[in-house]
Amino acid sequence: MSETVDNEFITMIRAGAGAGFGGGIGMEYLEITPDRVVVSVAVGPHLLQPYGIVHGGVYCAIAEEVASVAGAVWLGGEGKVVGVNNSTDFLRAVTEGTLTATGTPVHRGRTQQLWRVEITGDDGRTAAVGQVRLANLQ
Repeated sequence: MSETVDNEFITMIRAGAGAGFGGGIGMEYLEITPDRVVVSVAVGPHLLQPYGIVHGGVYCAIAEEVASVAGAVWLGGEGKVVGVNNSTDFLRAVTEGTLTATGTPVHRGRTQQLWRVEITGDDGRTAAVGQVRLANLQ
């Protein structure tokens, strides 16, 4: 869809980064392009489940936000995106440090998109992998 990056849209995303769920968990945008979005999240007690590891829902939510932002940037001003499926696998427990999530496209079409989001810990090892399907709303 969008061959050029809409800098106004990216500025809006960055300006609102401290609000909403992403802001609540401390999500920081490191890179935003139509082909890749990278965020980091510092692991703190608010993200842990009772066993002291990052809650699985946190990984799902990070994957959803990264894919949604990436899909919206790619779609540009041609509509909006909404998540219609999120399948996230948890591969390794993380108890501290920083999570880094990188979203890349698997498929981008007229009516839907599919994004893969890999979430790693400080050691670079994959902690979770999400696949998020988005519907393009015109």
